[in-house]
Amino acid sequence: MNASDSSRDTPIGLTVLGATGSIGLNTLDVVNRHADRYKVIALTANTQTERLADLCSKFRPEYAVMTDADCAQQLHTKLQNMQLDTQVLSGEEGLVQVAALDNVKYVMAAIVGAAGLKPTLAAAEKGKRVLLANKEALVMSGKIFMHTVKEHNAELLPIDSEHNAIFQCMPGNLVNNFSDFGFGNYGIRKILLTASGGPFRETPLEQLKTVTPQQACAHPKWKMGPKISVDSATMMNKGLEVIEACWLFNTSADFIQVVMHPQSIVHSMVQYTDGSVLAQLGNPDMRTPIAHAMAWPNRMDSGVDSLELFSMGHLEFLPPDMKRFPCLQLAIDAINIGGTCPAILNAANEIAVAAFLNNKLYFTDIASVIEKTLSQIVSRDVNSLDVVLEDDAKARRVAREILGQLSNSTRNA
Repeated sequence: MNASDSSRDTPIGLTVLGATGSIGLNTLDVVNRHADRYKVIALTANTQTERLADLCSKFRPEYAVMTDADCAQQLHTKLQNMQLDTQVLSGEEGLVQVAALDNVKYVMAAIVGAAGLKPTLAAAEKGKRVLLANKEALVMSGKIFMHTVKEHNAELLPIDSEHNAIFQCMPGNLVNNFSDFGFGNYGIRKILLTASGGPFRETPLEQLKTVTPQQACAHPKWKMGPKISVDSATMMNKGLEVIEACWLFNTSADFIQVVMHPQSIVHSMVQYTDGSVLAQLGNPDMRTPIAHAMAWPNRMDSGVDSLELFSMGHLEFLPPDMKRFPCLQLAIDAINIGGTCPAILNAANEIAVAAFLNNKLYFTDIASVIEKTLSQIVSRDVNSLDVVLEDDAKARRVAREILGQLSNSTRNA
């Protein structure tokens, strides 16, 4: 891939993993603005059959994948009735297949959670440009994933607004060179990773226990799916981003400082040894980093309004309160321990957040489930994907057992 890709006559083939989520829909909005540049080859979803059928009608992909087999059959029937010749696949095998298609050059990896790991790895193995919105690929198997990117000469561009901002503030061409990158060679002192603080930044601590899923999902700045919204409210999302940044920029948590920035205007910063701090600013809209990564090394219209500097008002920068956000500290501890510890953390968090969203767990008990799970499983070296997946499965079993114990203790209280 090179600078001429975005202007060539043949459209660039694109697979969108997680097309019905917020990142997927924003990606397709950008694609729709540049239909001459990009051709949607495949779209995938978990269970949202109606929404994926509508997207297939609009973008006419060659393939559509439903993770759920029953939903795949329903989608097949719908597309037949709509007289669309899109081929319907199902399950993890289908996801991996469309991530590795020969006529696909770019893969938007936007499946939330561990489910996105294998198809994202498959894209890297085929040397695609991986537009990485699935942070779990790095959280769970950063060592394996980064090795795969390098070995197969894949292009890796971060989509998370913070990591994309850091990328824009970094020197040099990192896209094929992340694993060889070193702060000392470029005079970098520190990454300043910004965080809005979510909806409970100023909520009295005694009120956090009884917050509802609806309150937790009401992010003051960003429109996101329920799982990511809850992660933002606990600041686990920021903890996972610390882990992701360690792998992306070949550094440790010691060189990453989380900075609370409620206005979500500065998306992250890089501090240099000469005293300079470079920052990327913009309106809080995911189409900006998506368009940046799709057009890189060029720029193109994303549909996002330019930032009005005179209307910004003041910008705040504050240190995070680890007592208020214990999940952030748990994530930093996990990457410092290393091995499969981040995968264990991620699995326990997914189980705990799902329970909270189903009104089976107090908001403040999310961190408790994660901490107890981490204390019961010994981290192992990541020498294969099987090891990662084994500890992921074990962590889910342990987390469910802990949920059961918490439920029993609540009933007996």
